[in-house]
Amino acid sequence: MNLVAANIPPHWLWSLWLLVAALIVLILRHAGWRMLSDQANLNIFLAATVAVLGLWMIKTGIRPGLNFHLVGATMLTLMFRPLFALFSIALITAALSLWHGEYAAYPANWLIMGAVPVAVSWAIYTLADRKLPNHLFIYIFLNAFFGAALAIVAVGLAATGFVALSGLYTLSYLLEEYLPYFVLMSFSEAFITGMLITMMVIYKPEWVATFDDKRYLLDK
Repeated sequence: MNLVAANIPPHWLWSLWLLVAALIVLILRHAGWRMLSDQANLNIFLAATVAVLGLWMIKTGIRPGLNFHLVGATMLTLMFRPLFALFSIALITAALSLWHGEYAAYPANWLIMGAVPVAVSWAIYTLADRKLPNHLFIYIFLNAFFGAALAIVAVGLAATGFVALSGLYTLSYLLEEYLPYFVLMSFSEAFITGMLITMMVIYKPEWVATFDDKRYLLDK
C-alpha cells in the first residue's frame, strides 16, 4: 500500500468511504458475475489477483506512507475489463489493509491504486479501439506498454496530490523525492505488462477479455 492512516485527515474519511460505496454499488449492479460462475474463468481471475498481490508485496519506501510498488492494474483491466479489475484490486487492497491493520487507509488506497489506473487504462483502450485500426501492434504497444506506463504515472500524480493536500509532506518535497520514482517505475510496469499481455494473446487469447483474434489477427 502507498498510504497509511496517518496520511489521511479524519474529516476526509466519510467522503472517501462514500466514493468507495458508490464504486461497490456500481460493481455489484453492472459487473457480469456470470463470468465467475465458470470454474476456468474463476481460476484465472483468482490467479491473476494473487499474482498482482505478489507484485504489491514487493515494495520499498522513503518515508512512512510513501511506498512504491508495481500496480498491475492495466493487465487486470485488459484481462477482465474495468469492473472486475476494480473488484480484483479491491480484494488485494482489503487483504493488505487487514494484514497491516490500516483499515482507515483502505478507501484512499483503493481509489488511488485501483480506480485511477483502471480508469486511465480503460480510457486508453477505449480511445484506441474507437479511433485506431484493429492491429496487434497497436493493441500491445498502446494498450499494454503505453497504457501501463501512463497508469502508474497517474497513480504517482494522484498520490502526490493527495498527500500534499493532507499536509503531511510539502508539495516541493514530494515533487523532488517521491513523484520521480513513479516515472522510473513506469518502464518496469510497461515492460512487465506488455510482456505478459503479449504472451497471453499469443498462447491464451481467451484469458484476455479485450482481445479478439478475429479483429486483431485475421486478414492482417
